[in-house]
Amino acid sequence: MRKIRLVEVRSEIAAGTRGASMGIDAMKIASIKRHSDFFMRFEPVSIQDENRLLFREPQYAFAKYAEGVYTMVNRVCQNIADLRTEGLFPIVLAGDHSTAAGTICGIKKAHPEKRLGVIWIDAHADFHSPYTTPSGNMHGMPLAMVTATDNEECESNDVEEETEAIWERIKQIGANGPKISPSDIVYIGVRDTEKAEDHLIEKFGIKNFTTEELNDKGVVTVAKEALQLLKDCDQIYISFDVDSLDTSVSTGTGTPVPNGLTKEQAFELNQELIKDKRVCCWEIVEVNPTLDTENKMAEIAFEILEATTDSLIENF
Repeated sequence: MRKIRLVEVRSEIAAGTRGASMGIDAMKIASIKRHSDFFMRFEPVSIQDENRLLFREPQYAFAKYAEGVYTMVNRVCQNIADLRTEGLFPIVLAGDHSTAAGTICGIKKAHPEKRLGVIWIDAHADFHSPYTTPSGNMHGMPLAMVTATDNEECESNDVEEETEAIWERIKQIGANGPKISPSDIVYIGVRDTEKAEDHLIEKFGIKNFTTEELNDKGVVTVAKEALQLLKDCDQIYISFDVDSLDTSVSTGTGTPVPNGLTKEQAFELNQELIKDKRVCCWEIVEVNPTLDTENKMAEIAFEILEATTDSLIENF
């Protein structure tokens, strides 16, 4: 059996809405309510955050709190690299989605010779750069960070030199240049994109399994097809953003989008995907209990976390 290590990342500086840093503790409250011993079973690693930066205005308009994002991606990268070098399986509980770039950088740093594929379960493509972002919020940029993609052909922002400099530093975390190829990304549930992201999805031929495909084909078939698209990859990382869920259940997250996955689909999808022996890390992000009532989102997120972990254990 693989030895699992929980990694807790309470960072929310890259989100546009406050509160995602509390998502991990909200899931712990949910576990207590369910009388679960989950958080006693696995030794946690807690990564220091930079949320104090939120008490002042962001320095970079098109990459808000980029100095803190750089620090966080770097910290997560080093921690994940250490765990993977030790042969441990990280299950990452994170606030905003930007630090997923650190997870990917860390996996690649530990095993630079291995080709890494990414399954991104999300309502959003998260493929903006400072040159294309409509908001400046860097939780919409992690895949651009790890593919070193500026997408300047779709440039809409007049980015200052200081922003360009720190963006270049972020792209070099873990190793110089891209950590993954855009063609080794598979989306599931993405349904809220901008034209700049659509351009990249089309340019690199990135497959997005829509909610309609999940409904038509069934979860098991979609999981098999997603894994088959990454057949040439040695390792696979799965990132699960709770806003991939439909708004009927995903109230406690910063950017909910209608027409998403049902709770049952999310359960089955993550349980199926994590059975693949190449999966080396799983992550859940963007639970925000301040937007919720009665901790419902965290309760669903915890149930998915526990069920996915159990599936991982049962299949090794």
